[in-house]
Amino acid sequence: MKKSALQVARASYQPKMPKALYGTVKVEEGAATQSVADQEEVKKLFPNTYGMPILKFVEATEKVDLPAMNIGVILSGGQAPGGHNVIAGIFDGIKKLNKDSKVYGFLMGPGGLIDHKYMELTSDIIDEYRNTGGFDIIGSGRTKLETKEQFDKGLEILKKLDIKAVVIIGGDDSNTNACVLAEYYKEINAGVQVIGCPKTIDGDLKNEMIETSFGFDTACKVYSEVIGNIQRDCNSARKYWHFIKLMGRSASHIALECALQTQPNYCLISEEVEAKKQSLDEIVADIASVVAKRAAKGDNFGTVLIPEGLIEFIPAIKALIAELNDFLAHHQDEFNAVAKDKQRQYIIDNLSADNAKVYASLPEGVARQLTLDRDPHGNVQVSLIETEKLLAEMVGNKLAEWKKEGKYTGKFASQVHFFGYEGRCAAPSNYDADYCYALGYTASALISAGKTGYMSSVRNTTAPADQWIAGGVPVTMMMNMERRHGELKPVIQKALVKLDGAPFKFFAENRARWAENTEYVYPGPIQYFGPTEVCDQPTVTLKLEQAK
Repeated sequence: MKKSALQVARASYQPKMPKALYGTVKVEEGAATQSVADQEEVKKLFPNTYGMPILKFVEATEKVDLPAMNIGVILSGGQAPGGHNVIAGIFDGIKKLNKDSKVYGFLMGPGGLIDHKYMELTSDIIDEYRNTGGFDIIGSGRTKLETKEQFDKGLEILKKLDIKAVVIIGGDDSNTNACVLAEYYKEINAGVQVIGCPKTIDGDLKNEMIETSFGFDTACKVYSEVIGNIQRDCNSARKYWHFIKLMGRSASHIALECALQTQPNYCLISEEVEAKKQSLDEIVADIASVVAKRAAKGDNFGTVLIPEGLIEFIPAIKALIAELNDFLAHHQDEFNAVAKDKQRQYIIDNLSADNAKVYASLPEGVARQLTLDRDPHGNVQVSLIETEKLLAEMVGNKLAEWKKEGKYTGKFASQVHFFGYEGRCAAPSNYDADYCYALGYTASALISAGKTGYMSSVRNTTAPADQWIAGGVPVTMMMNMERRHGELKPVIQKALVKLDGAPFKFFAENRARWAENTEYVYPGPIQYFGPTEVCDQPTVTLKLEQAK
């Protein structure tokens, strides 16, 4: 493939990683704890992988000679910057232990394992993709691994290729799949280890052992650059309010981080909306109040950041979506058979009274979007719901009412944006390039230590990379029970924005000033070459969480 100047320059970049991983490592075992509420249910479902200890790798003096072994890698779910470096870290780590080891990539996600589609990843191929964005080295997919038939079909190709371990690189759902697969292969003594790596730009796969999911740093920097550009334009033309929706299916981590980087006039945090039990009308009135205050100063312009999953956190709409998910899980074919012009009434007729009332009150376009096809996990595809247009239109209507009542005298014109895919395959920031390589290398160390059912963990990442702590955390530690497709299923608990956490508190302390004044920050593009203080900084969220 033809390389850009950046790719050529980045090809020689050697990612940094924890000091312990440069030499021979040994395992230190920590506590075996369960961090979620549904311990007994999880223990019953995962008797072979529940209760394992937390692991930490430390330097060792003795040299270990391991036999050659074959490893399989799978990229699962949505793309995130740095995935190629995870694979490079796995490749380098396993080759360092024995140069005759091989790495196979299953094509287009977990489906490649089931359908026996794969390729061997050689050093020539790996070197083409080091420090690059995207998942195009082997592709990704959203096939859900959940049935015995799938597991057994996958085992056929693993045995044929003599693969002893599989690394699944993905988000909370993908790592849930990894945990289920690890449990099954251990139960039947298949001789195949399964390791997970924490990926998602949404930032909602984290806990005390997983500081951040890879790709979050890069995606937020990409979005913040464009938000900064819009704010510069906004402050130049001084005639538009920009409503900007940002990717983040459930949690508002991206919106919060981008607000911390760019200081917009208004930013919604879904978790706060839910905690305050705000209605859609209350949200609209709050934004309109900020518009009116700025207009009174002659500032008829501004920016509003909106998390992608906002609609699900408005309590009345959340209850509606939950019932819709359950209903459509059992009646999707019946719904599809209804004529399009009758579908709205069909839904209203089949919902409880309260939810039917909420559904009937929604604009027809939004109501229709709530009944569109679900994702593979049975969830509403919130990215298809144009919340930014809904809010811009409703704020405009509210201001028009206020103008008639003499409460508002300004001018209001809006522009809408959705930043999603733009951030998923960017060239990884130095932080993500380093972090991802370290996660992959750590995965190879977990494999060499004979572990299964673990997620690769790299911590202390606000410190210089040589002080990062590498290890592993049992995936069962993150499991709880959630309703999916109308049934209770084990899933990794999503990490939402903590309203008592340092990042949100800092935002809350400053947002009133950012709302009234124009205090925009223009971060500019990601910097890859230059001083550490410019190029290697982690997210503001991470620095505030770790008080650095």
